[in-house]
Amino acid sequence: MNAVVIAVSLMLILSLMRVNVVIALTVSALVAGFVGGLPLAETISAFNDGLGGGAQIALSYALLGAFAAALSHSGLTQLISTAIISKLGQEPNSRNTQVVRALLITAILLMAISSQNILPIHIAFIPILIPPLLHVMTKLKLDRRLIACVLTFGLVTTYMILPIGFGGIFLNDILLANLTTNGLDAIKGQIPKAMLLPALGMILGLFIAVFISYRKPRAYPSKEIDKEQAIAPDADVTQLNRRTILVSLSAIVLTLMVQLYTDSMIFGALAGFVVFRFSGIIKKDISQDLFNQGVHMMANIGFIMIAAAGFAAVVKATGEVSTLVSSLGDIIGDNKALAALLMLVVGLLITMGIGSSFSTIPIIATIYVPLALSFGFSVTATIALVGTAAALGDAGSPASDSTLGPTAGLNVDGQHDHIRDSVIPTFIHYNIPLIIFGWIAAMTL
Repeated sequence: MNAVVIAVSLMLILSLMRVNVVIALTVSALVAGFVGGLPLAETISAFNDGLGGGAQIALSYALLGAFAAALSHSGLTQLISTAIISKLGQEPNSRNTQVVRALLITAILLMAISSQNILPIHIAFIPILIPPLLHVMTKLKLDRRLIACVLTFGLVTTYMILPIGFGGIFLNDILLANLTTNGLDAIKGQIPKAMLLPALGMILGLFIAVFISYRKPRAYPSKEIDKEQAIAPDADVTQLNRRTILVSLSAIVLTLMVQLYTDSMIFGALAGFVVFRFSGIIKKDISQDLFNQGVHMMANIGFIMIAAAGFAAVVKATGEVSTLVSSLGDIIGDNKALAALLMLVVGLLITMGIGSSFSTIPIIATIYVPLALSFGFSVTATIALVGTAAALGDAGSPASDSTLGPTAGLNVDGQHDHIRDSVIPTFIHYNIPLIIFGWIAAMTL
């Protein structure tokens, strides 16, 4: 059997058994190398070389965590939480419960969308904003699986269609660049249009999650949240003066500008943290602790992304991705519809193992572009196939930051399981519609 199939299946099984994702990825990488015929030394060398590719992402997340911690210390996120809580009151009733529920879901969705472009801190906002709201969700009996789906929707759908911030990196710097490198005559304006129909699948999944799957109340026991992991919602915010707000907004704007100018989350987050540090908002005696707190908050995600990069390097070194696609030739024949479906399914399998749509595109574009052109798919249909195949699994992989981020915020009181409450719900609500709408896009564009 193909090494990619075995390695990804093993990684998913170990994750479902609640084995640490870093360990699951590392063990699965060794198995991939063994099944793929690589000597042990070559497997380890490929894995180690791949780790370097994840170092930039890990450092980005570490600095984003520090910036998010500084932003939280400024009081802005605390103010937002307090405003939402005040709408609920001490005891929820039938008059305000639905209003607050809708307000809470909408605010979280807008923040998730904004984190990809307006305030490009990606998932770093989640461990800051979500924990103070957990007791509100408990009062509302709001299903946290719904919040995980809302967060993942904002994180994934935004970069699929909006070429700004992370979307600019995904659509232009990665997707378009790899498509043109492999012989597809595509231009910038075609990319967002081609991805619009697959994105409608994400919208359908969100609609089902909000209004069907998780609309019923779900009771959670009230638990104390570690003060080191969350800001108390009733904390004093009287010191949030005009100067603090202006400095905070300036830091946000500078972070955005530097990130867009340098194409680097590292220097964008660093610029924002420096503004907080030297403006006096963060005192000298706590700046080091605050920086360490932010880095620690994102460290687990960083290590998982590093391990995922090592796993991807081993999979690529085996050459089994091209073998997997080539082996489908006998099944496909000249059936264009079946070809589109199988290309999406294989993309799902690959991305589930790697955990990043950004890292998947360079692997599959070299194979998918010639294959799609040989079946007569148009340029826009090929864009939709490759883009959707890469995005598949980003919402449902144990190693994806789009699932790790929501878990980091929703599980601070130990009541939100990563696999059962983040990975499985997002997989069901987003990957299945993505396959359907991605297939429709490939057949109609």
